[in-house]
Amino acid sequence: MVEHVGVLPWDQSTFIGRLNYYARVTDPRLVFSTNNTLNKAKNTVTTYQEGRPLAHLTKEEIVRAHVIYDSTFHPDNGAEMNIPGRMCAQVPCGMLVTGGLLTFYKTLPQLIAMQFAAQTFGANINYTNRNARSQIKKWQVATAFVGAASGATFASVLLNSLLATAPSLLKRFVPFGGMIAANSVNIPTMRQRELIDGIVVTDKDGNVLGKSRIAAAKGISQVLLSRICLYGPVMLVVPILMEVLEKRPFFKRGQFFLVCTQVLLSGTFMMITVPVACSLFPQQCSLRFNQLESLLQQEIRKKYNQQIYRVYFNKGL
Repeated sequence: MVEHVGVLPWDQSTFIGRLNYYARVTDPRLVFSTNNTLNKAKNTVTTYQEGRPLAHLTKEEIVRAHVIYDSTFHPDNGAEMNIPGRMCAQVPCGMLVTGGLLTFYKTLPQLIAMQFAAQTFGANINYTNRNARSQIKKWQVATAFVGAASGATFASVLLNSLLATAPSLLKRFVPFGGMIAANSVNIPTMRQRELIDGIVVTDKDGNVLGKSRIAAAKGISQVLLSRICLYGPVMLVVPILMEVLEKRPFFKRGQFFLVCTQVLLSGTFMMITVPVACSLFPQQCSLRFNQLESLLQQEIRKKYNQQIYRVYFNKGL
């Protein structure tokens, strides 16, 4: 997103500016963008980045093209992302998974089935939105998936057993514990090579300076926090609302109405939490130069004459 700063009308150094940006990039309606629309947006962004004239387009049209591009294409390599992994698909896909987790958690088969679905979705997001400059092998993806699904299922079963005699409202928070356990395993495992080898850091102009393990650790910790901020309010507030609603006669008609209501409530809250979480922990972040490893600081000083105060990197989502 650093390349887009010159055209975006929202100041990306402020929370409000990022919120305006991410509210548009995560708009679920962009999921239905046609191939023709996506190709036009990519061509516009490429033309703009190369400094070629776009006199036939208005400023609003160029901004719109950047929004569509950022919602669908990877910021590192420009590759088109699969639909469930796109920024604009987080609400529609996430609400189905979250609604299912909040509904089906009471028996072991339900837990296993929903955690399989949730971790498939989570692993795809982690892989699709990773820092593309860091290599990841298929066995690492598989290990992260198995570890997350196992960890989430174990945490959920443990919480279910501990809360066997607890009030029904407390039992509704079991999926929240499973979500924290899953992401605590999934994200670091999926991105372990970044912790070992470091993550690419650049100057403000995008010139590669080297790899930093400190930047990788900061990025991965922020990804974990952003997931908690994204799903936490949904998985804490929706159960309270459902505890009240389920006592109404309408909701005693069958499971179908309960599932639909939880999915819709999850989606409503995620329309807010997705852009807020992304704004609190943006994909492109930075570190002060003196926070880098001492050896990397020395290497950068040898290679570059100009003074560097901050370094930038893609932490992923």
